[in-house]
Amino acid sequence: MSFIQIEENSDFPLQNLPYGVFSTEEKPRHRIGVAIGDQVLELSAIKHLFSGPALSKHQDVFDQPTLNDFMGLGHEAWKEARTFLQKLLSASEPTLRDNSELRKRLHLPVGYHGRASSVVVSGTPIQRPVGQMRPDDAFSFPFQAFFVGPGNELGKPIPVDKAQEHIFGMVLMNDWSARDIQKWEYVPLGPFLGKSFGTTISPWVVTMEALMPFVLPSPVQVPKPLPYLCDEEPYAFDINLFVAIKGEGMSNPATICKSNFKYMYWTMKQQLAHHSINGCNLRPGDLLASGTISGPVTAKEMGTEWDLANVQEKCFQPSLFHDCLHKLLKSSDRFTQGILEVLQL
Repeated sequence: MSFIQIEENSDFPLQNLPYGVFSTEEKPRHRIGVAIGDQVLELSAIKHLFSGPALSKHQDVFDQPTLNDFMGLGHEAWKEARTFLQKLLSASEPTLRDNSELRKRLHLPVGYHGRASSVVVSGTPIQRPVGQMRPDDAFSFPFQAFFVGPGNELGKPIPVDKAQEHIFGMVLMNDWSARDIQKWEYVPLGPFLGKSFGTTISPWVVTMEALMPFVLPSPVQVPKPLPYLCDEEPYAFDINLFVAIKGEGMSNPATICKSNFKYMYWTMKQQLAHHSINGCNLRPGDLLASGTISGPVTAKEMGTEWDLANVQEKCFQPSLFHDCLHKLLKSSDRFTQGILEVLQL
């Protein structure tokens, strides 16, 4: 049994795992993959996990645009690959299942509490945070927000079909992250010093009434959410966003990331309903971050856990700033986050 949801009559259950070459519109380069259910596992992304005697020295075969090199390795390599892939994709194996948190994040809007004291307006300098020993080297950003209007009484959750009445408007938000500190401290209780040193928001709050002309159908959610999160009303928004950085010696900022708010898996209404389901009382002016905004497939829309260091880890090309590769934010960098455009009506 796999942790990936597979239709009962699927041609590609865990027992099959056929190989093939695939591409997508966003990434047209041919890549080797294994089909499971209605999904494809790209083998180049996990090639480093093939550590058995037959494959450990031949991991590069999974970078090729055809299966020929892999086929040429022979029976022992094929057998080793199949055995490993069946284990990797099984329900009992945590390597992919738990690291990606697929199951958890498809069942509830995962979040954590922050603090209001270090929320500052755009243009306020942010000091590089110091950990236990020295300033954090892995200083980066997530792409993220909304203000609560009327609150709720302590002990009385906000129903998802009434949540819209409690959302006043939106701002751009950057929840700065000290990745070195965060990696050391966050298990098992979540971020503390890694995020508490500064959060930047834009100065103007755009009301939901102004944004309603750009509302879109909410994303299809599989599996179906629990009843308290089920909402049929459209509440995704077509808002194009970008991040740009101006490094030392650069005359103009370089755009390094683009995405759209419509890609949020959980809507603001669902997030608000989940936040209050235990009876937590929200107050006027409370600020709730949407979470990092991902895109479909392309590197520049890979908002989930987006930072310049993870670009390297995910085999994407890091940004080229002023003839040097930029992997992490430098103290001299000037950071711009904004709305690229809103579609014309």
